Amino acid sequence: MKPRIVLAGGSGFIGQSLSPFLLSKNYELIVLTRAESDHRGAVRNVHWDGKTLDDWLEFVNGAFAVVNLTGRSINCRHTPENRREIIDSRVNSVRVLGQAIARCAQPPKAFVQIAGVGIYGDKGKRICDETASPGDDFVTKVCEKWEAAFDSVDAPNTRKVLFRLGVVLGPSGGFLELLSKLTRWFLGGHVGSGRQYSVFNVTSPNPVTNAELMRELRRALHRPWSPPVPEFAARIGSWLMGTEANLALVSQRCIPKRFLEKGFSFRFPELRSALANVYPNQ
Repeated sequence: MKPRIVLAGGSGFIGQSLSPFLLSKNYELIVLTRAESDHRGAVRNVHWDGKTLDDWLEFVNGAFAVVNLTGRSINCRHTPENRREIIDSRVNSVRVLGQAIARCAQPPKAFVQIAGVGIYGDKGKRICDETASPGDDFVTKVCEKWEAAFDSVDAPNTRKVLFRLGVVLGPSGGFLELLSKLTRWFLGGHVGSGRQYSVFNVTSPNPVTNAELMRELRRALHRPWSPPVPEFAARIGSWLMGTEANLALVSQRCIPKRFLEKGFSFRFPELRSALANVYPNQ
């Protein structure tokens, strides 16, 4: 029998990349999704609402691991209603998965929770490892509540692992999709001062500034130099696109200290090699 992994929120950008990898490693994969349940392919999709115990509990019992990717995107205008949804979607999913694990006769061996390096706030050039102090902005508060919910999960027989993700690069969605469109339209200049860091807390030991990111992206997409985007223009453009400018202007220069201490081998330790993998035919 294949070991089973339950992937909550697995229909999103990261989940769509993680699923085929897990299948290639011969895991049985259960994706908890707000869509209707179905089992037509290699992945079994099971409906859940992200906050209520239901029939999906049976798949957690005896699972090898539970991985939680659930969370309303922060790439939106941070209105009071959106802020509430951003926090509730994260906290509620962690809480109910913890309840499910507590009810298991055979609890999963691991509970892997995704969080964000946004917990560090705007640190400018300061290097942040996992021990850095939190910031004081809204994204920090989201991450603090998220992690507090995970800390409160009582699962003595399940290993709890927290990953603070930085910007995830991929060819078909996420942060890079927007930047690549702007760059292809010859709007690939750095944003604001350009000195804020684009971070890869669990994916790269070499964080880069926004200016370096945009320079390498222009190179990968064969575009010439573009004028920088001043902060006021970034704020106007973000408002027109229905998102928050601070998501591009805030800086976290993070390093994956614990991965490095464990001797973890990075497949793409440098931005240039990562972009070459994302855009192999450019």
